[in-house]
Amino acid sequence: MIFGRRRNGNHERVTDTGQVARPLRIGLVAPPWVPTPPPAYGGTERVVALIAEGLAARGHDVTLVAAPGSSVPGVRVESPLDELPAEIGLPDEEWRHTMGAVEALADCEAVIDHSSLRSTCMLLSAGLSTAHVVHGAIDRRAAAEAADAARNMPGLRLVALSESQARTGPGLPFMAVCPNAIDVRGVPFRDDHDGYLAFVGRMCADKGVREAIMLARSVGMPLRIAAKCREANEHAYFAEHVEPFLGDGIEYLGELGEDDRWPLLAGARALVFPIAWDEPFGMVMIEAMATGTPVLATGRGAVPEVVRDGATGIVRRTVDELARCVPLLDGIDPQTCRAHVAARFSPRALTRRYEAVAVALAGSGVPAAGRGRRVLARVSALGLMA
Repeated sequence: MIFGRRRNGNHERVTDTGQVARPLRIGLVAPPWVPTPPPAYGGTERVVALIAEGLAARGHDVTLVAAPGSSVPGVRVESPLDELPAEIGLPDEEWRHTMGAVEALADCEAVIDHSSLRSTCMLLSAGLSTAHVVHGAIDRRAAAEAADAARNMPGLRLVALSESQARTGPGLPFMAVCPNAIDVRGVPFRDDHDGYLAFVGRMCADKGVREAIMLARSVGMPLRIAAKCREANEHAYFAEHVEPFLGDGIEYLGELGEDDRWPLLAGARALVFPIAWDEPFGMVMIEAMATGTPVLATGRGAVPEVVRDGATGIVRRTVDELARCVPLLDGIDPQTCRAHVAARFSPRALTRRYEAVAVALAGSGVPAAGRGRRVLARVSALGLMA
């Protein structure tokens, strides 16, 4: 594949303009907290599985470092941890996972890290040509951390999930925008619905679970909530903002696996997505539209890039405005929703974008032989163990 660079704001972006000249040795790093692909909640891990399988199908030699229990067809999977961590975010577990990645990916020409910025800095310090995929919102603190890492790691490159996400970090070294994807061939489709609203996500204020309840109550429609609720802060949010409102059509289903999540989305009148943060992408939106279900969303972050207002959903500034627009759902064609996802968020497009990133990284990397052996000393010197 031949790649060029185009200017976009202050950044140079990698673009795909041709065919791959030769297979590459590509490393992918997924977070260590849940398997890839995940059994239930885990949009990042689901996308990483698609990328890994797609790159392997294109002829590349792919090694995936992921949590225990991970398995992707055609891909070599390494799991540095013996078992899944008891909690998300444990620093010792993250450290062991990343050090295992340094060892497992030492011969890779390009590494694409979907875990943490700290992990990417460790990989870079080991001499691995690495890009960090930013899966979270770039608030002031995150932007400062990324800018500091870029100053200390001149080879740092970032990948955004949306143009809106990249715009929130002006001056940061973004090399590409790679929107998430889904294979609609594996998604059930319905052109009718069962008259309820659905919420799928995390149990927290940013995702707007309470606002989804208020919207459903205001329009007199049932709401079925499928939400991850594992961490202490999620349990606290549920107890204060959700549990008191259950009943009278408001139902909490727990955290659903794929076999149960698809029927929930396919049977809904709409997915309610009343976010209160700058969503980097919003995987559940394309999942819902793939089933034929439109999206009711507040227009934060990447929402306007993912949902076509009036064609595949309704996008408004506030929850009150969304409630007034519920009758407009009758004019949205389920077939249009699915076709939109198939055209814009396909696994093929996802694979080609990340292939472009890998080729660019390989072209700017250093020889693989002997890399990673001095990483502990280099990481300690940079203060990345703090």
